[in-house]
Amino acid sequence: MRFTTLDDWLRWQETLHPQVIELGLERVRTVLRRLQPKAPPFTVITVGGTNGKGSCVAFLEAILRAAGYRVGAYTSPHLLRYNERIRIDGVEVDDAALCQTFARIDAVRGDTSLTYFEFGTLAALEQFRSAGVDVAVLEVGLGGRLDAVNVVDADVALVVSIALDHTDWLGPDRASIGYEKAGIYRPGRPAICADPDPPPRLLEHACAIDARLLRVGADYDFVRTGATWRWQSGKTQFEALPQPALAGEHQLGNAAAALMALTSLADRLPVEVAALRAGLAQAWLPGRFQVIPGPVEWILDVAHNPAAAAVLAQHLRARPCAGRTQAILGLLADKDADGVIQVLASVVDEWRPVTLTGARGRGSADLAARLRSAGIQAVFPHDDVASAGQAARHEAEVGDRIVVLGSFHVVAPVLAAQPWIPASSLPHSRET
Repeated sequence: MRFTTLDDWLRWQETLHPQVIELGLERVRTVLRRLQPKAPPFTVITVGGTNGKGSCVAFLEAILRAAGYRVGAYTSPHLLRYNERIRIDGVEVDDAALCQTFARIDAVRGDTSLTYFEFGTLAALEQFRSAGVDVAVLEVGLGGRLDAVNVVDADVALVVSIALDHTDWLGPDRASIGYEKAGIYRPGRPAICADPDPPPRLLEHACAIDARLLRVGADYDFVRTGATWRWQSGKTQFEALPQPALAGEHQLGNAAAALMALTSLADRLPVEVAALRAGLAQAWLPGRFQVIPGPVEWILDVAHNPAAAAVLAQHLRARPCAGRTQAILGLLADKDADGVIQVLASVVDEWRPVTLTGARGRGSADLAARLRSAGIQAVFPHDDVASAGQAARHEAEVGDRIVVLGSFHVVAPVLAAQPWIPASSLPHSRET
């Protein structure tokens, strides 16, 4: 074995391939054939899209587990531990198992170099095969057509949404991005589109390969009915469903897409209505409008593009606070910072931009300049997330809230530090 610790394996993987991101299936397909000459023995659900992928995976995983199936889930990126990326029956794969799997991949790859994400994808597929899962739910990392996850044929493929993000790799407009995401569809198999306004290129590709396209508003639909909601596709209907455990009105659309995926697999993986209800109520996803209540409320959200930021702004308006709203913002250099700022400007009182380091990092000075260019005066830049969190907490008064948003690299250290504890050190209320 090349290394004995997970950290050493991961550090090495970051340097193995000359490029951090290089889309393409040839390398990962070559190595997968050596690892697993036959097709996966489990059902594969692949989930792509600009936003909402993680939520759909969470719903699918929770419902299938409630139905009694052995479920593998592969997601990215992680918040606190790499192990979060690969789960079997809700349990993260441990360090020892990952190290052994990485060693097996290393032994068979020969002179084929792999990216960090490709190594992880192969490890997930190996773990799922050895664990004998019934179904694997795979989250696309970037795009779809050339993403490593697309190396296996999905029995059901779901594209949740199409918005502008990763334009350097996927193209400059929704048409190009939609085509790339439609690359996870397969001929003759269910191809779900949960975006109510999909670009024509996505639809054209699905038609060209004769995928069984299932669109929201046409082939399935949902409606809120007071405290519950209803889902319907053809003659199949589910009444009085519980509100999804994940926060936000948009989660109804994500949950509805997950139900369409499961319904299309009913002959292979039947799920009782009781399991649907249980899974919807139990799904959990940290860092997505995650609310930590207290005298000062903290809200953590990895919204890192304008579409996701618009959803966050909608949530904040629907959840007014008595005091001020501070925002700790960090974005990578390839993100549309101006777009994110524009949609959130009206719901944030004070901004604390932070510096993210690394090849794709962006400095707090750049964000601060963009905020001021947008007409925002209350801007307090910080060199790192820790100092921003400490300053926000020190300045906060009872009734205020602190929103931490943008990259996973911003939310993760705040989630790890849990700066909302202890509450006894909070300043007094401005009302006293």
